[in-house]
Amino acid sequence: MSACTKIESVLKESLDPSHLEVINESFMHNVEPGAESHVRVIAVSEVFEGLNLVKRHQAIYKLIEEELAGPIHAITLHTFTAGEWEERNEETHASPECEGGSSQESSD
Repeated sequence: MSACTKIESVLKESLDPSHLEVINESFMHNVEPGAESHVRVIAVSEVFEGLNLVKRHQAIYKLIEEELAGPIHAITLHTFTAGEWEERNEETHASPECEGGSSQESSD
């Protein structure tokens, strides 16, 4: 099972989300083709009600600690309650372009 599929499965089971996206953004980075190293998660769940952003992220980190210890190098979390998601018109900001190192960069 791929890391993204595993993350999606664990979060669906634990958060009972009304909306969930687990997006492999590795292609945007200087990694091997087919890698699952950079992941973006958009999760909308009432489990987040009353939790600040840090607590929401900590809850997700705990659920997917195995993937974070393995193939995942970077993860971006967007966590909302249903009301917050509605207020945002069910949108998040796109991930920025990668500014990391590239094997194609020339040394000056």
